[in-house]
Amino acid sequence: MAKRCEQVSGALRRRIRAGEFLPGDRLPAETALVTEYEVGLVTVREALAALRTEGLIEERHGRGTFVRGRRRRAERSNLRHQWEKDRARAGPGERRSTGATEEDTGLTTDQLAFQAEYERIEATEELAAALGLEPGDAVLKRTYRTRSVDEDDSLKVARSYLPYEIAERNPDLLDAAREPWPGGTMNQLFTVGIEIDRVEEVVTARSPTPEESEELGLPPGAVIMDVRKTLYDIDGRIVEVADVVLPGDRYAVKCVTTLERW
Repeated sequence: MAKRCEQVSGALRRRIRAGEFLPGDRLPAETALVTEYEVGLVTVREALAALRTEGLIEERHGRGTFVRGRRRRAERSNLRHQWEKDRARAGPGERRSTGATEEDTGLTTDQLAFQAEYERIEATEELAAALGLEPGDAVLKRTYRTRSVDEDDSLKVARSYLPYEIAERNPDLLDAAREPWPGGTMNQLFTVGIEIDRVEEVVTARSPTPEESEELGLPPGAVIMDVRKTLYDIDGRIVEVADVVLPGDRYAVKCVTTLERW
């Protein structure tokens, strides 16, 4: 049966790649595939499961099996941090023209949909340790979701944590309606007199939760990358901690290190 399953999945894979079935097209019903390939229903279902794992097709409940569209891919480089800092003191026109996510994806601001949610929370022990605060201290939690306007699934989800005493120095920083903020966090901190000295990022991989799989539109077996980003000011103080969730099937993390010459 395994050989017949591979034959069916291989035949369907070739038809998809040849353009017989285009992104968004519905595949023939399972019963039709049973007849066409002269195999049992179990074999057809295993063949389709293999293609779902590859990310070629997706099941839409109550509607059938469809060819997945080509997903927007992105590359996150560590060079983005200097680019953001260079623009932190630029004029509003330049800062509004593009942002870090546009740099990652190659999309324009008009091609991205952005959602921001703000809430004041009390620091947990873990968060307090990460920010150099005391447990229970006030923190501004900001949740950002970004997607391409022609896709339903998020490209990334970021949760940022700022000590509340820093954010409240500029009342505009407490207003989610002002997002997306031209110049991002670097400019926001600049408005309250803070210059970033260094950015640390730790990238790990893990299996997604069911909620993350749904929100990011992940195929079975796909992993996500967790990025823990920590911003330090020129006095060595931690001024922001952010957790960024990236879909492993659509994001690459690029690290560029410039070495001093002898």
